[in-house]
Amino acid sequence: MNKFIRIAAAGAVTAVFSTVAQAEVTVKVAYDADPVSLDPHEQLSGGTLQLSHMVFDPLVRWTQDLQFEARLAESWEQIDETTTRFHLRDGVKFHSGNELTANDVEWTFDRLKESPDFKGIFSLFSDVKVIDDDTFDLITSEPYPLVLHTATYIFPMDSKFYTGTTDDGKDKSELVKHGDSFASRNVSGTGPYVVTEREQGVKMEFDRFDGYWDTASKGNVDKIILTPIKEDPTRVAALLSGDVDFIAPVPPTDLKRVEENEGTDLITMAGTRIITFQMNQNRVEAFKDVRVRQAIDYAVNNAGIVDRIMRGFGTVGAQASPAGYLGHDANLKPRFDVEKAKALMAEAGYADGFEITMLAPNNRYVNDDKIAQAVASMLSKINIKVDLQTVPKAQYWPKFDERAADMMMIGWHADTEDSANFHQFLTACPDEATGNGQYNSGNYCNAEADALMVASNGETDAEKRGEMLKKLEGILYEEAAFVPLHWQNLAWGARKGVNAAPIVNALNFPYFGDLVVDK
Repeated sequence: MNKFIRIAAAGAVTAVFSTVAQAEVTVKVAYDADPVSLDPHEQLSGGTLQLSHMVFDPLVRWTQDLQFEARLAESWEQIDETTTRFHLRDGVKFHSGNELTANDVEWTFDRLKESPDFKGIFSLFSDVKVIDDDTFDLITSEPYPLVLHTATYIFPMDSKFYTGTTDDGKDKSELVKHGDSFASRNVSGTGPYVVTEREQGVKMEFDRFDGYWDTASKGNVDKIILTPIKEDPTRVAALLSGDVDFIAPVPPTDLKRVEENEGTDLITMAGTRIITFQMNQNRVEAFKDVRVRQAIDYAVNNAGIVDRIMRGFGTVGAQASPAGYLGHDANLKPRFDVEKAKALMAEAGYADGFEITMLAPNNRYVNDDKIAQAVASMLSKINIKVDLQTVPKAQYWPKFDERAADMMMIGWHADTEDSANFHQFLTACPDEATGNGQYNSGNYCNAEADALMVASNGETDAEKRGEMLKKLEGILYEEAAFVPLHWQNLAWGARKGVNAAPIVNALNFPYFGDLVVDK
């Protein structure tokens, strides 16, 4: 049957006709927040990528054991040291009815290269060369070991749908951060679901796309209703009462409750998202002194936060790279030592401390507001007075982009499952042209660290690359480039019979198109 997308956001209502299946099996999902936009290139965030895996499809995607799985690209081969040739599946349709071709991939690639958030991931990619409708070459400027890793971020967009002008004369392909655009309100992807209703911060509805290419999928969910529930107790209560069928995240305080409830399943997984605070050197003169940054690191009790706030559901961190990544250095240890912190503050001439502002989200990371409160309290022990404010993530990210506070929280999961990605976005010298340092609100900059990142990206020998990345982590550790807290573990809750375990992964992008619910 034909349905239209009804979207209420920023006071606008628009309509886009799509073909969807008659709903039979409905799953009600509650996240701590909903996606801030329908534009897949507006913000590099977990919420955006979760949406992309529902409404779009990548060329390739990660499996639970972190291997590559063919999606819109059914095969690929290395042509030479800088060229990988991809072959698209035949007959893939967008929600609009347009057919996917290599021209859509080229159009999407060009848009990604213009995205302030995404272009950094593609900094070593120079071109997409269309061979024919179903074939294209992805070309890098130098040998690059992470081509397939990066291809997981190419979700082809419907170039015909996004080409042209709106009734008020705006370019449909326009990419606007935290603003109103055609792409932020309208969507045509190749994914398993069509957005049929959206009211920002209230509800989103998705209907199964009856023209979906993946006929081999056993997924049987026809309708998904996503409701953002920021408060942890309310979200858990909704699952336990049966009001919703799937929630994320399950807070550490309720893990046992969800696990022991006879009507629900708890699914947990070790995570690789590092939670950090950044210290803005452009706003606070004292933060330019490495001794002050080290003092702040020494003042923060990472282990105490994991033990008391996270209830053990996290891994204490001293660097960005988790164990198992090439750059992880097991010799780097958390620094907690309040007396050492006080001595460093005195040595730097700040024994009496100073005042700063701190900003953190209150619904983006597990216990983010409680963690921020704890860190603020810990800093008071070394005479740093903190004016803390926490806000919902929809308000937080625009503030983050403005660098609106002296210390700001940021969590990061490596987009390419690789250590260099942490530095590229969180601590590289900010560069608007390349996208490096896009999420570096501390304005930290070290030319040697950047050179190591660049060199590692061109090194195909894994052992040599690992040594480069370890050296990079060592520099960031010694300079206290940021305050590492912990790697956040993952937990999902589901009603029994929903069978969510096979669709979740360490990236926290559930593949709802593959979900099989007991009828």
